[in-house]
Amino acid sequence: MSERELFDIYNKDVYRTCYHMLQNAQDAEDVCHDVFITVFRQDWRSVEHIRAWILRIAMNHSLNILRKNRTKREKQEQIQIQHDQATMVIKSVNTIVMEKASADELQEQLSLLPDKLLAVVTLRYVGDLSMAEIAETLNIPTGTVKSRLHKALKVMRKNMERNELYLVKGEKRFGIN
Repeated sequence: MSERELFDIYNKDVYRTCYHMLQNAQDAEDVCHDVFITVFRQDWRSVEHIRAWILRIAMNHSLNILRKNRTKREKQEQIQIQHDQATMVIKSVNTIVMEKASADELQEQLSLLPDKLLAVVTLRYVGDLSMAEIAETLNIPTGTVKSRLHKALKVMRKNMERNELYLVKGEKRFGIN
């Protein structure tokens, strides 16, 4: 088997693996290229399970990219935290209280959701997973993920609107404007 034949046979598998790991087409293409450079520099003809070996290389390259990106993201988050702390000093007390109330209200809304809906919302917005990844993680169809996410957001929106209406009526009742 020639290098060209090897590339033609395994290129799609390597790209698919890299794309699934990295969730970025350009990064997946770059890593796919690097994988085959690594393979061709090795004695690949003597490898018994060539597909598994190549996909392992692809996985390792992808994990290295993810680690590098995580380090960059952590540095950026650290800079953002420092910026936020500096900004926090400047913010008015009212602004801080309103942000805290919004975060508390959101947390309260999440705690009211049934476990099935909470799991989908958490994986989608905290875990930043795609619908397909959530479906795979929870072992449910993608359509079920979509309907649960829709239902959870609808329930939260309805509860928040109800709370706002209650607050408005409560303020008028006590003469506070």
